[in-house]
Amino acid sequence: MISVETQSDGAILEVTASGTISSSDYEATLVPAIEAALADHDQIRLLILVGEEFSGFDMSAVWADTKLGVSHWRGFDRIALVTDTGWVQTSARLASPMMPCPMQVFSLAGIEEARRWLRESLGAIHVIDLGGPCVQVRLLGQVDPGEYAQATGDLDAMIRGKQGFRLLIDLTEFDGWQGLSALDAHFHLGRTHAPLLERAAIVGNKGWQHMAQRIGNQLIKADIQYFPEEDMDNAKSWLAAG
Repeated sequence: MISVETQSDGAILEVTASGTISSSDYEATLVPAIEAALADHDQIRLLILVGEEFSGFDMSAVWADTKLGVSHWRGFDRIALVTDTGWVQTSARLASPMMPCPMQVFSLAGIEEARRWLRESLGAIHVIDLGGPCVQVRLLGQVDPGEYAQATGDLDAMIRGKQGFRLLIDLTEFDGWQGLSALDAHFHLGRTHAPLLERAAIVGNKGWQHMAQRIGNQLIKADIQYFPEEDMDNAKSWLAAG
């Protein structure tokens, strides 16, 4: 059986699974609840509670679960799975890298932590005017697609008031992307603004960030340099020079 409760005006759904789940549970309860929520929200967040009384899925439910995931692939912003059932935890952790959104596993005792995680924002993007043609984009935490949408508008507005465009990308507190849709939004932001870019400084503290500078130099006409975290001031000076 599946039961669904809505929170935060339908932006968060709490789904409880018990007994043996069949396709009729999806068709009669879960799918209508998700589609109703998506009618009012571009993306929703799910808390899935799998308690000790849960005994598994029948084969029709496995197919229904697959169809639900494919048809609403972009509709999920974040998923929290709350369970003490070992095989469910393991399956979720194996699947999480392939999900289009962040997915975290919590114990039954940690249900309030899961609820807080669903409510809070995991990351942010700050667009900062450095004067002249220079703009700093600072990425914090794990960034979701909504943050990129806001940052794109802020960046466009700032560029319109400048003569030229030079960019400092601050990755010193960046922990990654919240799912594939956030990564896609990151590349879309880059493709949109790359033709306008004169010079870019990447400031970071991880090896892959230095590699990103090397790849960028192959793909983008602008001059791109990498600076370690402790050289932030030198990065800003290099960006503004000339």
